[in-house]
This record gives sequence, C-alpha cells and structure tokens, in this order.
Amino acid sequence: MADIADPTRPFWLGLPYWLVGAILILALFAAFQVYYWVGRRLGQRLYDSRVGVRLGRARIAKIEHVVEKWGALAVYGCFWVPMLRHTLPWVAGALRVSYPWYVVASALGCLTWAPLWWFGLTAIVWGWLELAARSPITAAVVAVAAVAAVSWFLVWRRRRKRSDSEEKALVS
Repeated sequence: MADIADPTRPFWLGLPYWLVGAILILALFAAFQVYYWVGRRLGQRLYDSRVGVRLGRARIAKIEHVVEKWGALAVYGCFWVPMLRHTLPWVAGALRVSYPWYVVASALGCLTWAPLWWFGLTAIVWGWLELAARSPITAAVVAVAAVAAVSWFLVWRRRRKRSDSEEKALVS
C-alpha cells in the first residue's frame, strides 16, 4: 500500500505538504491582486485589449453586470465558477470595486477554494496511483471513463448552448 502524504515530511522540493499548500494559496492571492490592478489600469481599454477581444464584448458585459449587482461578493463567488475565476477580477478592477473589500473577498476565496482543490486533487491523484499500483487495467478503465464523462459533459453543454441560442434567434 502506498504511503499517504504526511503533512510534516518533505513532499515537493523538500517542502512539507502543508507549506506547499500555503505557498499555492499565497500565489493565487497574489495573482488575484495582479488581475485587479491590471484591470484597474486598463479600465475601458479592457474591451480593446487582447484579453478583451478574445473574451468578447458580450461576455465582459455579462461579467460587469454580475460585479455591479454583487460587488465584492462576486469576487468570492468567482472562485467557484471556472470561467469567472480569471476574468471577473480584471473586470472588478476596471469597474473600480472597492479595493479593501476586494482584498477581503479574494482572501476568503483563496482560503476556502484553494485548500479544497489542493487536498482534493492530491487525494484523487494518490487514490488513482494506489489503484494503478494494485490493478493497472482498472486504473486505465477509470481514466478512460473519466475522460469519456468529461467529454460527454462538454459536448452536451455545447449542444445545449447551441440549441438555446437557436431558440432565442427564432423568438427574436
């Protein structure tokens, strides 16, 4: 049976497991501060920047609406929504959300979201490696099933969005 990561023993680059997690939380918090200040610096030029063009004016407008409605609470919530996680902070900066509230919301988001991913992802990887050590065939089947499930979900979501947009076009 494989050893489970011990929080006090060296885990990665000679650092203990808990310290690697803390460094990752601080790095995410720092990235969110950079996102905010870049968005604040860009302001309305966000629409014309490479990121803004790639996101599209309509998507940025939706994100602006969320930020205007929920303020700093939207910053906390964006941690739990994959596409918003790295776009909403830029918009929050461009809309000049109160920076003290932004710091509080992003700190709370980092402290609640990052550990779940850090420990959860580590548990999944260790569990799969344990399964692979016991039965490589079963591990391969589980990996293929996981990829198939994610692929099915993405195709299903894309089709649903396409049908929703076609339905809206017919109504208009």
